[in-house]
Amino acid sequence: MSAVLKAPLVVEFPFTRSLGPVQSDFLTGLRERVILGVRTGDGRTLVPPVEYDPVTAEELHDLVEVAPTGTVTTWAWNAAPRRGQPLTTPFAWVLVRLDGADTGLLHALDAPGPDAVHTGMPVRVRWAGERTGAITDIACFEPCDGPRAEPAGHTGEFENPVTGIVAAARLDYTYSPGRAQTAYINALSGRRTVGERCPSCHKVYVPPRGACPTCGVATSEQVEVGPRGTVTTFCIVNIKAAHTANLGIEVPYVYAHIALDGAGLALHGRIGGIPYDEVRMGLRVEPVWTDGARYPDHYRPTGEPDADYDTYKELL
Repeated sequence: MSAVLKAPLVVEFPFTRSLGPVQSDFLTGLRERVILGVRTGDGRTLVPPVEYDPVTAEELHDLVEVAPTGTVTTWAWNAAPRRGQPLTTPFAWVLVRLDGADTGLLHALDAPGPDAVHTGMPVRVRWAGERTGAITDIACFEPCDGPRAEPAGHTGEFENPVTGIVAAARLDYTYSPGRAQTAYINALSGRRTVGERCPSCHKVYVPPRGACPTCGVATSEQVEVGPRGTVTTFCIVNIKAAHTANLGIEVPYVYAHIALDGAGLALHGRIGGIPYDEVRMGLRVEPVWTDGARYPDHYRPTGEPDADYDTYKELL
C-alpha cells in the first residue's frame, strides 16, 4: 500500500473590524506614543482599556494616561519565534503592569535569555519606528535600568483618530487525507475514480471515507466507478469568485452533483461543453481532463439519452 499523503495547508483571510470610542482612542494613542487606560467606577485603571467593566458590566469611558514603564508580573520564554510574532529572535512573553495601571498588558520582552527575565523586573516600552495605530506600535518591551517614566498628562484627544483595523487571520497546519482518500487521490492521478464498498449495506462511497457512516463499519474493498455519470441536480453560478476567475471560468456556469456509474452517492463537478441553460437532471456526462491535472477539469455531455429518473432518484 502506498504511503498516506500529507501536505502543508494555509487558511488565511484579512479580518476587518470597526472600533468603538475607547479602542479607537487607545490605538490612536499608541500611534502618538501615548498609552491610555480606562478608569472604572471603583478607581481601577484597566490597560488595555475595555468598554465595559468586566466585574460590574458598567459602561466605561473615562480615559487616563499611564506611563510607558512598568513591572513584569509573569512571563514565559519563547525559544522559537514563529512567523508574525513581535521578534524574530528568542524572547519572553510577558504580562506587564504599567505604572499607573492595575492590570497587565501582554507583549514581548526583548531579553538575551531566560536567565535575564524574572517576575518583578522593571521594563519600558520600545516604540516601533513607524506607527499606524495598532498594538504593534509597541515593538516590544525592554529592560529598564533607569528611573521610571511619568505620564505626560495627555488629554486623550487626537486628530485623525483610528476608526478601524485590519488583522490578518492565518492558520498553518499539515493535512493528511487518510488511507482511503490517499488511494482516491492517487487513482485520480491515473485518471481513474475509485470508491470503497461497505461490506454491510454494499453502498459505494465516492470519495471514500474509510468507514460507512450509516453502518459504522470500516470499508476496504476498492471499486472503480465511472468514468461516465448522471447529473442528479445542479445550480447556475452567476457570481464570479476569485478562484474561478484565475482559472478563466466565466459566469454563468453550472455546478452539478454527478452520480458516477457504479457509485452510491453523487460528487460535485462543473459542467461544460453545453450552454448553461441546457443542463438538466438526468444528463449523461463524462470527465474532461487537462494535461498534468489530478482531477477532471469539468464534465461534458456524452451524447447518450438522458437517464431515467428512477435510476438516480435515490442519489439526490
